[in-house]
Amino acid sequence: MASPETSKTISDWKIPRRITALVLAACWFSIFAEGYDIGVLGSVLPTLGDYAPWNLSPVQLGGLGSYALIGMLIGALFIGQLSDLMGRRRILLFAFVVYNICALGSALAPTPEIFGLFRFVGGLGMGGLIPIAAAMTIEFSPPWRRSFNYTLMFSGYSLGIVAAALVALVILTNSDNPEAWRWVVGIGAIPVVFLPLIAKMLPESLEYQVNKGLEAEARENARRLGVADFNPDELRLADSEKVTQVPWKQVIAAIFSPRFLRSTILFWIGLFCGLMLVYGLNTWLPSIMREAGYDLGGSLTFLLVFSISAAIGGMAVGWASDRYGAKIVLVVFYVLGGLGTLLLMANFPFAVNMILVGFAGVGAIGTSAILTGFITDFYPPNARATASGWALSFARIGAIMGPIVGGWIAGSTLGFAWNFYIFAAVAFVAALCLLLIPRKKPTVTAIQEQIKVSSDV
Repeated sequence: MASPETSKTISDWKIPRRITALVLAACWFSIFAEGYDIGVLGSVLPTLGDYAPWNLSPVQLGGLGSYALIGMLIGALFIGQLSDLMGRRRILLFAFVVYNICALGSALAPTPEIFGLFRFVGGLGMGGLIPIAAAMTIEFSPPWRRSFNYTLMFSGYSLGIVAAALVALVILTNSDNPEAWRWVVGIGAIPVVFLPLIAKMLPESLEYQVNKGLEAEARENARRLGVADFNPDELRLADSEKVTQVPWKQVIAAIFSPRFLRSTILFWIGLFCGLMLVYGLNTWLPSIMREAGYDLGGSLTFLLVFSISAAIGGMAVGWASDRYGAKIVLVVFYVLGGLGTLLLMANFPFAVNMILVGFAGVGAIGTSAILTGFITDFYPPNARATASGWALSFARIGAIMGPIVGGWIAGSTLGFAWNFYIFAAVAFVAALCLLLIPRKKPTVTAIQEQIKVSSDV
């Protein structure tokens, strides 16, 4: 048995670059396919709103946009736990199949109720896949490439939305068929044909095998992967320390104690606003821009630029956060995103509006992805998983509310400009919350002291 001084995680061993690349590629493609399924509804929403057989109101369209997000909330809570019982690789592949097959079901849905049901079930798979893909990417990445590889992997999400906008732009602007939206949605099922390739590229998690007591299988897996100096005893000890050091009930009491309550609440509200902004704009942006006077092609181009800016700008925000600190960078970009959203209501030339929507994309998707990492890094290791997990669970309610708020505005008499007022205000609230976060992070000792107080009460 190794001593605490020699405890390791899998990333501390020498992982062949080929294995890292294969895992990263498999997770990236899985997230890319998920991004397409999430982005496709915003791409077809203007057409779906005009689809006579269903005759949907703006509020009903907003509800359709939330079904997948409700499924993602539930999937993130339960499918992630299944991966601890049945293996990360197996559950990732299962989740991948679920949301891709449900894309085909949505495309063939005869009624909006069936459409919403398939979106909800697909959301279960989507919500479960994200944390597993993140864990697999980090596990098989060397420590000095972990953050970059995570950012690179998650860029697939924004690029999937870009792909949905491009497909919609090609199909919907070149067809008068009112059923053309079904092709755009159905194309989201194509990635399932690559399941055998992804299954071949993706190894089982060594951490999972050791935690389940499958040491012989873990050793054989490590030998096959070419992981040097693999020692299950060291890996098991490192994981057991993480569990025994931090009883989760005491950590929850600690992060909500008077000492840390301010930071916890501000993080929750900030991330809530961030995800509300992401999914509200992603769902309603093309429809909003059509109300502003643009044709379908121009409206879909706004979503395209929004998503491309998020993918590229998210990496830039991540780089700036590493260099200048996450807090100040996130505040600045949330403010820029809010200003970009607000100024879209003005009658600027098309090219200027493209720049503004680019700022909105970076200030929505790009910053929210980095904010999740900031929350994780803010808390010390013995409170990190619980603090970030609870913040994300609460924030997903904001994600669900985004499309609903957009639908409510569209169905009201307020006018399309109120979309910009409200979503810009949401971005400014997120910036204010982060601005008020204390500069000094809680230390491991501080959390331990609070945990001890909580356990003594």
